[in-house]
Amino acid sequence: MTVTKDKYSIENTDYTVGQDNIQKWGFDVHNPVFGASAGLIIVFLVALFVSEPETAKATLDGIKWQIIGSFDNMFMWAGNLFLLFCLSLIVSPFGKIRIGGHDATPEHSSLSWIAMLFAAGMGIGLMFWGVAEPVAYFTGWYETPLGVEAYSEEAAYAALGATMFHWGLHPWAIYAVVALSMAFFAFNKGLPLSFRSVFYPLLGDKTWGWFGHVIDVLAVLATLFGLATSLGLGAQQAASGLSHVFGLENGLGIQLAVIAFVTSLAIISVIRGIDGGVKVLSNINLLVAFSLLIFVIVVTLSTFLKTVPTTLLGYLDNMLPLSNPHGREDEAWMHGWTVFYWAWWISWSPCVGMFIARVSKGRTVREFITAVIFIPSAITLIWMSAFGGLAIEQVVSKVGELGANGLTDVTLSLFHAYDALPFSTALSVISIALIMVFFITSSDSASLVIDSITAGGKIDAPVPQRIFWATVEGAIAAMLLWVGGTEAIQALQAGTISTALPFTIILMVMCISLVLGMRSELKVYHSAYAS
Repeated sequence: MTVTKDKYSIENTDYTVGQDNIQKWGFDVHNPVFGASAGLIIVFLVALFVSEPETAKATLDGIKWQIIGSFDNMFMWAGNLFLLFCLSLIVSPFGKIRIGGHDATPEHSSLSWIAMLFAAGMGIGLMFWGVAEPVAYFTGWYETPLGVEAYSEEAAYAALGATMFHWGLHPWAIYAVVALSMAFFAFNKGLPLSFRSVFYPLLGDKTWGWFGHVIDVLAVLATLFGLATSLGLGAQQAASGLSHVFGLENGLGIQLAVIAFVTSLAIISVIRGIDGGVKVLSNINLLVAFSLLIFVIVVTLSTFLKTVPTTLLGYLDNMLPLSNPHGREDEAWMHGWTVFYWAWWISWSPCVGMFIARVSKGRTVREFITAVIFIPSAITLIWMSAFGGLAIEQVVSKVGELGANGLTDVTLSLFHAYDALPFSTALSVISIALIMVFFITSSDSASLVIDSITAGGKIDAPVPQRIFWATVEGAIAAMLLWVGGTEAIQALQAGTISTALPFTIILMVMCISLVLGMRSELKVYHSAYAS
């Protein structure tokens, strides 16, 4: 059977994947994108060295909050539109399109695929916020969702529902839009696996010019700095855990040691590639995380059985009020939490989206969106019910550190919750290891993404190039801690959030471009089946 080519195929453009690349010293890099990205990284690091971290943080924080305050409605409605767009694709004729063509088969088992989705997406976030966020909302640590009274029964209902809202369908829909767009144009249309390729239906060969360079450089910087921020914050959490369990001094030395350890393992993993590296680690992570979750559920069974329906109903009841940005009495909470989260997910979408795209060939659009949105959301529901319910119960019952003093240190909240459980030391050690492995998989997936973008869309970048980016990610995180500690990390986080503004507009345009591409694909399918 012969499949006819359409106007969005690579054969109708003069551009060849990697045509602007330079091969030297074992690297294979796209000259404008690699050069501009590396240059801007150097400028940032030099600026950090010559300026005060507190000044940088204050400046970037001001920009961040100005963006959040001025464009809150846009961020909120964008999140809603991305979710509605994904749900409409599931029930539309586009749902039958298979990524890679109608004869393509999945390259990874369903379990490994889901494990990689979770490890690259939000696994580390659930470890960090699974206890802290529900407690923060319940106690009014920084405002309460929908203005409920802190410590009330209504507060527990709203806290669990709001936590689920931030980690459920909406963020995964943002990732799904980017991932599906990149996978479709790379595997169905033969375009480079790069952020710019998505806009070919709208721009034609102009995609390979300056506009495409800017888009890809922004994607590289958002990925690199977002990961460096996470590595820095994660090192602080892991160091806090080690200090809490083993009595080690929680200082710069142990934080740098954690980054060095994680980076070393990430380099080994990225050398081994997806199958031998991130796939293996993701499967291990899923098994360990599942075992940890089962233990917590078993020892808190009565609380868990009450919390699951509370979390689900709280989520469903409050989804519309939490999605509506207009006339909110809890505007400070919405800005500090929901809008911040939406901006963060959007700024992270190039990294997570491209990685998901790389491992999703052979899935239909309907299968892809259903798995990417609903399966992680279901896992999140169980996770937040177990850990969030445990934490709120400890606060209500005045058990342990959380019960006595509430949320005093976000990095220690998980370990404080463990202190009131059997085998608390073992649980803490396992969680520290799990946090580190989650960061390894995050670093690994981000390195593979940056490799592809800076290699002009080539999927398999040379090993020296993989090592380079994995090393740079760890080095930036280490330098941030060395120069300015938490202040520098938070400054970079504020800068990363600011990139969400242009990316929000880019993702909206991306939806239009994807529909144009899939409309042509349906014609190809009809032609193929008619032959």
